[in-house]
Amino acid sequence: MVIRTGLAAVSAALLAMNRQVEVREVLQTIVHSARDLLDAEYAALGVPDDRGGFAQFVVAGVSDEQWKAIGPLPRRHGVLAAMLDDAAPQRLADVRHDPRFEGWPAAHPELSDFLGMPIADGDEVLGALFLANKRCTRPDGGCAFTAEDEDLLRVLAEHAAIALTNARLYERARELTIAGERARIAHELHDAVSQKLFSLRLTAQAATALVDRDPRRAKDELHEIARLAADAADELRAAVVELRPAALEEDGLVATLRAQVRVLDRAHTASVTFTADGVRALPAAQEEAALRVAQEALHNALRHAGAMTVAVSLARRDGGTTLRVTDDGRGFDPGAVRRAGRHLGLVSMRDRAASVGGTLSVQSEPGKGTEIEMEVPGV
Repeated sequence: MVIRTGLAAVSAALLAMNRQVEVREVLQTIVHSARDLLDAEYAALGVPDDRGGFAQFVVAGVSDEQWKAIGPLPRRHGVLAAMLDDAAPQRLADVRHDPRFEGWPAAHPELSDFLGMPIADGDEVLGALFLANKRCTRPDGGCAFTAEDEDLLRVLAEHAAIALTNARLYERARELTIAGERARIAHELHDAVSQKLFSLRLTAQAATALVDRDPRRAKDELHEIARLAADAADELRAAVVELRPAALEEDGLVATLRAQVRVLDRAHTASVTFTADGVRALPAAQEEAALRVAQEALHNALRHAGAMTVAVSLARRDGGTTLRVTDDGRGFDPGAVRRAGRHLGLVSMRDRAASVGGTLSVQSEPGKGTEIEMEVPGV
């Protein structure tokens, strides 16, 4: 009976994590699920940034008032840094007696027994999940996390990595789509509607000047005003009708990528180009994976790499299709970012490629740009 109850609790925790699509909600669900599952007084999860601190830090068991009193987010030091740098679990009878312990703010709750687990995807550490102050009843009043608790938290962390990766991918794709649509609509309005409105204003000024001295010509100008206004309304309706990008299932990968690249080329100062060579329609899952990888690579090149030229290409090769995204941005050391637990997008792209039987390679060096290549099988 106890085993069934334990499995049911684990199942409920995993289902709760995977129901969420917003990153913040996923982080909160992971923390609360871990705290409830292992019966701890406190739980927290930190997602590292690339500056020695945490981009996000979520807690459970601490009130809002306590959290505000504690002060700024913690830095990466002590036991937290060990989890992130070494990607190793930490189970301590009393964290205060560990030689790496460096203290905490005055308003911080008092922690004793401690269980920490890195959330990792392969070699990349996505975050650090930890629990403190195991709640249980013993005759001697003492309590501590067990090896079984550590195994259970490891399972939870493995599923948390999947849920967090999926949520990040969802948010990145949504941001790219929203940004692209805003830019496209702005350009449509500027290139078409605003020009007609400018002509309409000039025509109205001419009609005003002619009303008294040449009513007939003024009447002609008023007719022209009506025509220009109708044209402007048509252009505006067209921009609204095309609010949604070309659907992948309707237009296919080539047309969808071409449309998105065109939007980004118009929205950014960088030159963004697209070419396709002999590409046939792919299975739906492969086309979706290729589209998401291309979107992530474009996002990184345009938002983070400072690229001035970005080239996207699709080409048919013996035994499959190759997607390549190259940029002349600042580049990076792939090995270094894996060790630092950064660039979650690279993990997402690899997962996308692997999910459809494909492979993904990343070539980059500081100052020498980046090339991301995805290959999928097929004829």
